Amino acid sequence: MLSETSRAAQKAATRARILDAARAALEAAGYEKTNLRAVAQAAGVSTGAILAHFRDKQDLLHTALFEDLERTWATARLTKKKRTLEQELTHIAATFFDYYAKRPALSRALLRESLFADPPWSERFAAQVADVHHHVAALHRQSRQSSPQQAALFAAAFFSFYYFALLAWLQGGHPEPLGLFHKLLSQHLKPEK
Repeated sequence: MLSETSRAAQKAATRARILDAARAALEAAGYEKTNLRAVAQAAGVSTGAILAHFRDKQDLLHTALFEDLERTWATARLTKKKRTLEQELTHIAATFFDYYAKRPALSRALLRESLFADPPWSERFAAQVADVHHHVAALHRQSRQSSPQQAALFAAAFFSFYYFALLAWLQGGHPEPLGLFHKLLSQHLKPEK
């Protein structure tokens, strides 16, 4: 008989296999064509096992992407070195763009699904964005000695540039999102004459 610790480890391993299989299926087939039966087969579990961990296909997608974005954000924050404000913000954007570039089909599904998610996922994705927004605003306050209002407005501009570059790339309108993001950011940071 399995101990409580062994059961918990087995459950976590099954969940991880399901998420890995879901990411692969979503990248290969896209959200609409991915079905739980194929994910279950790839993960070596039953469809019922998937439903024991996730409510439905949308919950599975949101979980996979939310966790990926959490890891990506942790990476962007942990690799911070002594940089200018422009360099630090470009680094943050580059970390996320690198994630998306490795999974373009999954990235399209992420944007479509996360931007218009229902609760509780809408709140969880909004909290992720708020955390990045707060971090960017803090960087601006430290670098420019700006007021909280100015820093918050700057962080909103950061997201405008980031999402514009990301969408332009995902829609095929621009070949390199980081270059576009950097141009927009650099122009915004130039001192007024």
